[in-house]
Amino acid sequence: MSRKRLDLTLAFLRSLDRTASPQDVSDLLLRLLGRFGIEHALAGTLPIIGAQPRQQYEHALLDAMPTDWKARYLSRGYLFRDATVRHLGEANAPFAWSDIAGRYREDPAALRIMNEAGEHGLRHGVTVPLLTLDGQLAGFSFSGAQIEVSPEDLGTLQLVATYAFAQLVLLRSEAGAEIRLSPREREVLQWAAEGKTNWEIGEILSISAKGVEHHLRSTRAKLGTLNSTQSVAVALRRGLIS
Repeated sequence: MSRKRLDLTLAFLRSLDRTASPQDVSDLLLRLLGRFGIEHALAGTLPIIGAQPRQQYEHALLDAMPTDWKARYLSRGYLFRDATVRHLGEANAPFAWSDIAGRYREDPAALRIMNEAGEHGLRHGVTVPLLTLDGQLAGFSFSGAQIEVSPEDLGTLQLVATYAFAQLVLLRSEAGAEIRLSPREREVLQWAAEGKTNWEIGEILSISAKGVEHHLRSTRAKLGTLNSTQSVAVALRRGLIS
């Protein structure tokens, strides 16, 4: 990876940690990847075959697709006939949709889906296969009217997609769980967000540094974080501190 690509990727990862919603992640991704011609993105786990449209959509973690195409795709049951989705289960590396042209050209239904996608501005695309921690098959697709991704850029795209997917999973888990911090835990975390050390926080709140660490340890357990920096980031995202 070139130094420029590395700097861009690191900047993306730093910004990703501050996102508070799938829309934030989407906006960040499309700004970063616009230079490749990427205009749309979709990420999610694969539902079981035969799942109804509503159930299919619940598997989406990020949806930055044209509204009219999404409605057609779900209402006509295209998911289980889409060549890119079927190939996802066999792929272990990112692939361009053009790489599997032979697969959908021999299947009238798959060919129709690809042609209709092109009519909705999704003429070219790249899909990154992923697995969740519990072994669920997932994917991250990027598309546009005309995209250009070199082999080296493909590695960058895979790295970005992997981290973005992990953030989307985290955001969904946070949205589904209510977290309650005590007034003192909020105070300690708020001062930590201001860059104060444990000793300084203790002096401000008239408690010992060990007492500060006790409250920080409690917030880590509640927020599912590994350190105070992550605790502050999660608390800010969830509006627990300001």
